[in-house]
Amino acid sequence: MNKTKPKMQTDIHNLIRKYDKAGPRYTSYPPATFFSTGITAESFVEQLIESNQREPENISLYFHIPFCPQLCHFCGCNSCRAKSDAEIERYMGLIMKEFEHVTRYLDKNRKISQVHWGGGTPNSIPLVLIERVMNKITSTFGFTDSVEIAMECNPAYLEKEDVNAIAAFGFNRISLGIQDFDHNVLKIIHRKPSLLPEEELVGELMVRGLNVNFDFVYGLPGQSTQSFMSTIERAVRMEPDRIVTFSYAHVPWIKKAQTVLEQHGLPDADNKLNMFMSANELLIAEGYLPIGLDHFAKPGDELAVALKNRQLHRNFMGYCSRGTTGQVYAFGASAISQLEGFYCQNSKDIGTYMQSVSDCGLATEKSYTLTATDKICKTVIEEIMCNNYVDLKQVAVNNNLTPEQLTAILGYKPELLNPFITDGLLEIHADTLRVLPEGRFFLRNIAMIFDPLLNTQSSNYSATI
Repeated sequence: MNKTKPKMQTDIHNLIRKYDKAGPRYTSYPPATFFSTGITAESFVEQLIESNQREPENISLYFHIPFCPQLCHFCGCNSCRAKSDAEIERYMGLIMKEFEHVTRYLDKNRKISQVHWGGGTPNSIPLVLIERVMNKITSTFGFTDSVEIAMECNPAYLEKEDVNAIAAFGFNRISLGIQDFDHNVLKIIHRKPSLLPEEELVGELMVRGLNVNFDFVYGLPGQSTQSFMSTIERAVRMEPDRIVTFSYAHVPWIKKAQTVLEQHGLPDADNKLNMFMSANELLIAEGYLPIGLDHFAKPGDELAVALKNRQLHRNFMGYCSRGTTGQVYAFGASAISQLEGFYCQNSKDIGTYMQSVSDCGLATEKSYTLTATDKICKTVIEEIMCNNYVDLKQVAVNNNLTPEQLTAILGYKPELLNPFITDGLLEIHADTLRVLPEGRFFLRNIAMIFDPLLNTQSSNYSATI
């Protein structure tokens, strides 16, 4: 393998343009585009039972709440407006039914290490409905000492009383979907601003011991590098534990509501790149450590510590440590369960989901069973995407393979990494690959070198950067 490391200085902007192409996001391997229909309830139950004998032993729970009081034009999530309060209450009752049906097959001695509520806007529904589910969870399983219980929240629907209730339910992390502090940008994307001044809201959360994440989106109409930097500077002053800067994905052929944004004009590629790079440089200068491509965490945060120890992991709910993660059991429309060696997704259509759970307690629609080869490729790609590092020799040893056998399984051609080495993005020593600081922007590109399935299926992936 190539062991050389260049001394040259690189122009990161030109490199981003060089390597920016379509590719999987690798929130799972294989990606969800490989899931197929035909999964039966009986097959899923078999997988649930078998999961009790697999590692990790811990349980992660995900609840998808699709309802939003107001739909944002930029959003790509599986969300909708509720037809009535009765529909919300019925949906939550069916989530309870699905939870009861699934967990009857799980070993109650296993502990929960992670609970995540996403959507949609989970905090916009009556909180008593969330409380009922949380009570059901706590009466069914025990928790690990370091359990993370998180909710994605829109600050437009958070009052002080809500913060008190959420803390009382056991939540210890809140991700605030701020997107931008600029009210003009929020107006364009059809999103309400925070109900409380953001500084006041963050203070209310922190005083109750809740960890706080901020989520922002760059590349929206009305944004400029200067305006987005003002947003990030204000965010830093509030000192959240984590800050995420997501790239806006304009896919109007999938999400028709996004066509409205074209009337206002989208930032061009250069402006969007400047927003991305400027935010990245500021956050690092302010002491936040980069996690993957778009996450930043304080040095003492669990994610930063996990990255330092090469114990960072990622599932469909996002980044987490190896200690926090468990096999994921997911509930609600479109939710994806991520068991060891098996993925299963519920129906995306809310009506179909509710009818199916009402009929049989499950709403499984698509699935994928990982092969032995998939599991090996998954390990390599996860190490690159999460820990910026992989020891191919150790992977081979762990799987009772020779280096040559591992290379064949991965479809790995070492020469394909030469451009990354030449550009100062990657270094290789023997069989160990380490992504260099500037190489972090190209994690998806590097991971693609180890993906033998990449060219076996045509799919409209998003740009890698």
